[in-house]
Amino acid sequence: MNKYEKKGYLNSDFRIFHLIDNIKKEYEYHYHEFHKITIFISGEVQYLIEGKTYELQPYDIVLVNRNDIHKIEVNPAVPYERIIVYISPGFIDAYQTDDYDLSYCFQKAREEHSNVLRVHSLEKSSLFKITNRMERSFSDTEYASSLYRQLLFLEFMIQLNRAAIKNRLDFLEDALYNKKVVDIIHYINDHLDTELDIDTLAGKFYISRYYMMRLFKSETGYTINNYITYKRLILARELILQGTPITQACFDSGFQNYSTFSRAYKAEFGENARMLLAK
Repeated sequence: MNKYEKKGYLNSDFRIFHLIDNIKKEYEYHYHEFHKITIFISGEVQYLIEGKTYELQPYDIVLVNRNDIHKIEVNPAVPYERIIVYISPGFIDAYQTDDYDLSYCFQKAREEHSNVLRVHSLEKSSLFKITNRMERSFSDTEYASSLYRQLLFLEFMIQLNRAAIKNRLDFLEDALYNKKVVDIIHYINDHLDTELDIDTLAGKFYISRYYMMRLFKSETGYTINNYITYKRLILARELILQGTPITQACFDSGFQNYSTFSRAYKAEFGENARMLLAK
């Protein structure tokens, strides 16, 4: 199996970066074990996430859930400016009460099948104003500047969720994608614990198995079997972390053979599944 690369590390609740550069490197598809928000400011950028390609406009907000397979394509001749936020799942989960849930925006993005949010009217948007304040905070060198930036981030998350709840943001529907491929991706993610062989999928979507495999690879950059295996490994890892016995997690995530699961798990994560329990 081709191994997806895990990029970025997060050793705190969240981290905020303000970056301006000319990216020359071509990034391969990768994933993170944390949530990622990108506030696009300027440049010529395409964001490719789970089979969809988004053409970004200034102040678009890109929501990448943990373990989403994604990459960017950037015109290196134009400076790429953005604010990037890494958020640990534990941190976002801690802000859930009967009154509020800061993860709502990520949940709605999944429901809308869209990873990019666009502000209706920038000049009237509270979210745009707090984004500008966050952007300016990176040049702040006064007392407790890093703490102040964290407070601004929490305000940003509150405003982001308020805007999502009140439909003051557009979840982009005009992404470039092949509907058949995206439907297959959604079906796979909803049925990881069932049989997902190539012939079953081809029959389900009334498509030639060979054409389906070529189309999926050309649209996403990865094979169907690699994608299924990766998603099953992620599911198994989540189940183990939640307390499910390793053998049960193996079969509950759709693997038919423990040895196959064990080899694939070590190849993907660089460690035996039992080592996860020792951390």
